[in-house]
Amino acid sequence: MNEGEQTGLATMRDCWITGGAAFDLAPTAWKTIAGGASPDEQERRLLAIAAQALDVALRPAAPKTLKRRPPLPRLALPMLPERLRPQLRAALKHAVDARRKTRVVTLVVSRGFVLHPMDWMPSDQNSPDVYAPWIDWKASFDGERHAPLEKLTAENWDEFYPAARRIALADMRRSEPASARLLVEAKASGESAEVRLALIELMRFGLNPEDAPFLKSLSADRSGKVRELAGRLLARLGEHGRSNDGGEGDPAAELAAFISEGKSGFIRRRSIYTPAKLKSPAQEKRRAELFETCNLVDLAARFNATEPEFIGAWQFGADNNADILIARMVAASGSDDAVTHMADALVADGGKPALFVLHLAPRLDSRRKRALVRLILKQANYLNAINLAEGIDAGWLEWDDLSNGSALTALRSAVAGNEDAMRRGADDILETIGFLATATTAAKLIDEVVAAGMPPAAPSLSVLRLNAALPNINLEPTHDQSGE
Repeated sequence: MNEGEQTGLATMRDCWITGGAAFDLAPTAWKTIAGGASPDEQERRLLAIAAQALDVALRPAAPKTLKRRPPLPRLALPMLPERLRPQLRAALKHAVDARRKTRVVTLVVSRGFVLHPMDWMPSDQNSPDVYAPWIDWKASFDGERHAPLEKLTAENWDEFYPAARRIALADMRRSEPASARLLVEAKASGESAEVRLALIELMRFGLNPEDAPFLKSLSADRSGKVRELAGRLLARLGEHGRSNDGGEGDPAAELAAFISEGKSGFIRRRSIYTPAKLKSPAQEKRRAELFETCNLVDLAARFNATEPEFIGAWQFGADNNADILIARMVAASGSDDAVTHMADALVADGGKPALFVLHLAPRLDSRRKRALVRLILKQANYLNAINLAEGIDAGWLEWDDLSNGSALTALRSAVAGNEDAMRRGADDILETIGFLATATTAAKLIDEVVAAGMPPAAPSLSVLRLNAALPNINLEPTHDQSGE
């Protein structure tokens, strides 16, 4: 539409607004279409043409910088049934942060479904692997490039988007660790520091002594974070750090000075290790820094002990902050034997020290993670700790696991009570159990807390309601989330 036609259209609109007839003001081509009819019909025809012109002819042109994207990729699982989307949206709305929203999404994936993109889109690499095509679709600006379906190789490396590449490398590390290592070794040096760090982090899958030479070569990497990560992975393989002579500048020796060695037992004397008494906040800060930077194998060597021996002799309960720091050190740099030894010993002993196993969760297999959850559910005093559990499988908690202890009684009491703090705590626990429970357990728990006084439509039951309504699709067995 040219400028003259736009001016004429504006004049016709003003005429209609004031109640007049606009036929004489219409362009010649419009008069031809509207002519031959009664005056009222002429105006109606002109009005229809004007409306079409406003809707189409005056639509703003797309900017030249606009790029056409390919359609949203189809995922490997079917979409959640339409009838369940309102319950899904309610559960996502009640989830207060990205971590809890991801748990809702993971629960749905565990039952064999993905979400509608209008309900949720992944925002980071922590989303379930099935969403990798959507993550890459969001991150891409080149609408012509598609991630290939074939196996990742050095030749097609650049054809894979980051999320798809990460999943392919993780799978390769599980099945062909040497081939994956050679790929990372060949390609990591050409990537940015952030990408290099993410690639080296994948070495934890299937970590084995054959990886040591490559990890040692990273001591010359230009990124301090990459050097630190490589050192921790080497420590998991039993390799000592470069500063391990006990002299000046050896952080392990400095950290050992914050630990007291003693003896226990009358007949069979054995070493025990307890945190030394600190004299100032500055010492506490320095101790925390050393625990974060030192590796377990180097610290144990300062006491002529193996990692499991050192962990077995550590006196949990003497200093809560030190206990947290030692648990984090074991999770970051301890060998597999040290991690499982600590987890099994603390879970077997029970009580508050068992909660330190939560720091080890990323390194544990599914069986040990579930044992930890069952232990927490038996101890009402520490029930809130269940909200801290990370990397736990969805949809496995049976009714006997929940009722075989004090958890159910504690939840009923909190729901029926008048203390707001206890009710809020119960809401969080119900949301977490809604993620862990089977559909049958979720339905039973809803009945229990409603009978205790919770409104049936309470938002805190949204994850449980979704869980109970989700059907099951038989999925192929997935890798253990610990990835070790």
